[in-house]
Amino acid sequence: MQLVADVRGIPGKDCNGFCKYCYFRKVKDVKSFGCAYCLPNKVGCDRCSKGVSETQGEFKSPFQVISEVQNALMMNMQPGKITANISGGGDISCYPHLETLTSNLNQLSIPSVLSYTCGKGINDGEIASRLINNGVEEVSFTIFSSSPELRREWVKDQHPEEALKACKIFCENIKLTGAAVIIPGVNDGDVLRETCNALEEWGAQGMLLMRFANTFNEGLILGNEPILKGIESQPVEDFAELVRQINSEYNFRVSGTPLCDPETGGPFAIAKDENEVFLQFIKPVTGEATIITSKIAAPFISKIFDKLEVDTVNVVAVEKEIACLITKEDLEQIDLSELKDSVIIPGRSFVHQLDAERILSADGVERLVGRGPDTLTVDGELSIDMTDENVIETELEQFNDLVDAINFFGMRRI
Repeated sequence: MQLVADVRGIPGKDCNGFCKYCYFRKVKDVKSFGCAYCLPNKVGCDRCSKGVSETQGEFKSPFQVISEVQNALMMNMQPGKITANISGGGDISCYPHLETLTSNLNQLSIPSVLSYTCGKGINDGEIASRLINNGVEEVSFTIFSSSPELRREWVKDQHPEEALKACKIFCENIKLTGAAVIIPGVNDGDVLRETCNALEEWGAQGMLLMRFANTFNEGLILGNEPILKGIESQPVEDFAELVRQINSEYNFRVSGTPLCDPETGGPFAIAKDENEVFLQFIKPVTGEATIITSKIAAPFISKIFDKLEVDTVNVVAVEKEIACLITKEDLEQIDLSELKDSVIIPGRSFVHQLDAERILSADGVERLVGRGPDTLTVDGELSIDMTDENVIETELEQFNDLVDAINFFGMRRI
């Protein structure tokens, strides 16, 4: 069992300053988008305002974090190994009490996982050894590049040599998964391979490649586009091909987001022809509905319904590339003539129910709007630690949840 040890922290403030490519750079006041967690008659809640910009608060004290972990432990008494996933809105390496926190967790016989740090808070590489002695067993390290100069310029790392030294110590002693947001012309090509060469030599167990987002349709919903002027993101399929190339060239596991995981076939592994046999485990579709989803997900979902020979469901794509980042502005661009009387929107989309019903019924057809499951596949950030069997099992469970939503909201009425 893995418990979350949330140290909180604010992007840009509790990470020694924004990286040049940071998703949260240039964000000012964030409006309330609306979501599934809002009250029925009120647009806005913590999740779709402070939560989406990760501005809930500054770093917590280590005693508060330990107390929350202990409370979670008491509420989730399950057999097996227990670990604490240390995460937050800032950079974990900038948390001033990181050694104290890991030491206290270790005294409770709870090993730690450091979630998504880029090492900007490290001014002494030997901290890695001390953290390992404190029970840290796994690290997700956003290296960006093994070049100190590039880290200094793009990550705004004041001590890049020490951060890279810590990364090397982690690689040599525990499980480390590297990560890099790929900026075209900056840390791709030969620079990326030099970084992968270093990680492989040091003993890293994986590398996550993340496609750079620079526009609203690519996921910048906080009014801060573009993050970098004059730089265009890689086309999605070109990025997926880069992931496949790097995976074929190195011995460690390579995955990408939003596409792809070459080892598991994700996302939407069950859409692949070689996995068609698993579709027999999807429930019968008895309802009639339109699925609204992202530009990337739509072809996969359509292919699955085609293979199931379902003609009562159609899939409509918005221009947004990530389904859970769909907002009401995306819905306003839909041709309503393509919609059936029942519509399913992504469970995690940032749209209030009142807005969804108003926008999707603007042509005079009073449509029933339901929400599907939070996810329909496993993103590369998670699948990098999963087997292909794990991914297929998860996708089948999630797709069956979608079918349940279709059958409920799209029930044929006589």
